[in-house]
Amino acid sequence: MIDLLLLLTGFVALIYGATKLVDAASSLAARLGVPNIVIGLTIVAFGTSAPELVVNVFAALENSTDMILGNVLGSNIFNVLGILGVASLIYPLTVKSNTTWLEIPLSFLAAVSVLVLANDVFLDGVATDAISRTDGIVLLLFFCIFLVYNISLAIRGSGEDETPTINYTYMQSALYLLVRLAGLIIGGRLIVTSAVSIAETFGLSERVIGLTIVSIGTSLPELATSVVAVRKRNVDIAIGNVVGSNIFNIFFILGISTVVTQVTVKPESGIDIMVNIAASLLLFVFVFIGKGRQLVRWEGGVLLALYVGYLLMLLI
Repeated sequence: MIDLLLLLTGFVALIYGATKLVDAASSLAARLGVPNIVIGLTIVAFGTSAPELVVNVFAALENSTDMILGNVLGSNIFNVLGILGVASLIYPLTVKSNTTWLEIPLSFLAAVSVLVLANDVFLDGVATDAISRTDGIVLLLFFCIFLVYNISLAIRGSGEDETPTINYTYMQSALYLLVRLAGLIIGGRLIVTSAVSIAETFGLSERVIGLTIVSIGTSLPELATSVVAVRKRNVDIAIGNVVGSNIFNIFFILGISTVVTQVTVKPESGIDIMVNIAASLLLFVFVFIGKGRQLVRWEGGVLLALYVGYLLMLLI
């Protein structure tokens, strides 16, 4: 019971801290005239991915490598199947051209890169599969390319409407960034220690805990951001938020985590890697089914049903 309370406390501190970081950063971006899609793909995505980053860094420091990979893959799977499923049930999501031809394929490339990096036994003939520090550096280099793309997009401008943001002053933004960062650190520490303890108590693996409780909990900011955006009919922010977060999770968060410590990939993680690839590919396919490059309600229902089935498979 104490571990469960600590886990909930950690999630509250983590998500509240991340939310204020997003508010402050989005306010600054809007003042500087950053395009809508860039806010979704970089600032909002980075802020809402902060929980995964903090949790993974603490997991890496404690050598809980199963939780590192489980949290990244679980978050990405939940983002596409769960969050976009819920969002498109609320209102059909129209996907802009840049997102269709650049961001979604890049998200798919990120998912495939994990499959390649995690198959050392098959590709190199070594004894174990692992994502090494060198692999982590490669992921971070891909992340740099992604940042350069977004910077060039910001310079060109996209002609989109500005994203509704809270109008913070520069001083308020700086204060929120510092104070909520402390909340992120405290919350991340509580989540890792309590999740490991819960896994040991109930005889669950760190992989399953990372793929379910931890990944869903750390992805709540993405869920909240996308639902609010859809209710305000800012559907491009919802798509950009999820796709951007998936790119961030693999190239940046997994990259940072594996630079801190090498991640050993167990055979059972293969199914999670393949589900992540399938979810990214399914999103790309659904965008082209029907008219107008939309993710409509029935497609959202399919995504959500697939996620429920995946959770049942993990738990059973």
